[in-house]
Amino acid sequence: MTARTEEEPAVGAPLIDLQTLLAAVRRRRGLWSSLALFGLLAGALLALVLVPPPTATAKVLVAHQEDQPNDPGTLIRTDVALLHTTRIAGEALRSLGSPVKPEDFMEEYEGLGLTNNLMEITVSGATEAEAVARAGALAEAFVADHVRRLRETADAEAKALLDQRDRMREELARVNGAIAEAAREEAPAASAGMESLFARRAELTSRISDFDQRAAQARVGTPRLVAGTQIVDAPRAVPHSLPKSVAVDAAIGLALGLALGLAVAAVGSVVADRPVLRREIAAHLGASVVAELPRRSWPWRRRRTREARERLTRSLARTVRGSAGPVALLELGCARETGAVALDLARAMGADGPVVVLDGLPGLPLAGRRPVPGDPVVVDGAGAAGLSHRERRIGVGSVAPGAAWTDLPRLGARAVLFVRAGFGSVAWLHAVARHLADQRVPVVGVVLVDPDPLDRTDGTVWDGQAPGPARAPGARPASRNGGGTSPAREAVGEGRWRTDRLPVRAARGPDSDQEAR
Repeated sequence: MTARTEEEPAVGAPLIDLQTLLAAVRRRRGLWSSLALFGLLAGALLALVLVPPPTATAKVLVAHQEDQPNDPGTLIRTDVALLHTTRIAGEALRSLGSPVKPEDFMEEYEGLGLTNNLMEITVSGATEAEAVARAGALAEAFVADHVRRLRETADAEAKALLDQRDRMREELARVNGAIAEAAREEAPAASAGMESLFARRAELTSRISDFDQRAAQARVGTPRLVAGTQIVDAPRAVPHSLPKSVAVDAAIGLALGLALGLAVAAVGSVVADRPVLRREIAAHLGASVVAELPRRSWPWRRRRTREARERLTRSLARTVRGSAGPVALLELGCARETGAVALDLARAMGADGPVVVLDGLPGLPLAGRRPVPGDPVVVDGAGAAGLSHRERRIGVGSVAPGAAWTDLPRLGARAVLFVRAGFGSVAWLHAVARHLADQRVPVVGVVLVDPDPLDRTDGTVWDGQAPGPARAPGARPASRNGGGTSPAREAVGEGRWRTDRLPVRAARGPDSDQEAR
């Protein structure tokens, strides 16, 4: 009996790889840095264009009869709402002798409750003097209106108490009359009602005294509230510094632009799904990253870039010399760099014999360029038929969208892929690996152009069986990059380094358990 083994479980990939996301955001630094710069300039420009008018402030202490220690600020909010009324605005304008309408004037000032009893009034004007005068008139109009309302409230309360007292006095007079009449009768039956009359007279006398006292207290408390409502901070102009305003607005614009740029870059990176790291590109193409080539460099790093290009040329020259057939350099998003490396490689191989560069690049043809002394011979597809078999060929082509896949075997029997990081999507990298496998063009290796300088991942693809649970016979190795098994990885056997692949068709999985055994 054949013992069945469980298939090796695939390692679940995270929904969002933080390392990949950070690398993709770093590659889009042009986007978020441009938005940050735009926000900086926009904030500074707004500060220069939208210069605030001269303003003045005044602080008013407001006393309330209903003040409580646990007041949540309802009374001061009511005062702020009363400040924005046409009555107070009209009183302030009449004191200033201004012809401005109260409705228009209300748009030029605002009130703010600092505490439960302190209110700040901010008024704008054409000049600082006018703003200060407006603030003073508005504060005085509010204080006068508040004092008037306090006095009217106190007078109304005192009047209500005195009216009630007068009604009690009228009733007391009627009770006294009843007592006098009962005393003149001197009847035995009248003596029984005398006690109730005397009790009623005592009650009315007490209530009349209470109303007198409450009316006096209502009037006595008003002066304290009137004295407590006053202007505690005289109107003064608010200083305005244009450089400080420009700096603050520019900093705010910079922060908003940077946040927007980072958000757009992060969302765009997740949606686009374009691999950037060596590990991902090697896994999806099924070939190891054998070299890196900076696409652009700062002036102080040009020497390092030139040395890296020379090392790449020497490495490719050794690969071409050890290859039995012609080698093609296929680009994906880096046609200019691939053409330049092909010319350098042809110059380096010129000492071994005649070298011809077979040009298959779309859009940037090498065959139409002006030759320079010492450059190799460059021919296009039409001139490839007349080449001698003694001449070594170096093909240059493209695997970008729109490429002619049937022309790839004509460029070379083996290929070196020049892939720009972050250019091709996962689906297109799989398509490139699948088409190269179908055309029986093995990939020698991948040259990563414009790599992430902080990328520390391993770009080597190894298909050897890792230690762990035994796999079922005929089962495919599980992918560990979350993107599925690459078609190029399915096209070869296990236990080989992916720097030199055999031209084998894509493997077909078993149709049943019996076939797998």
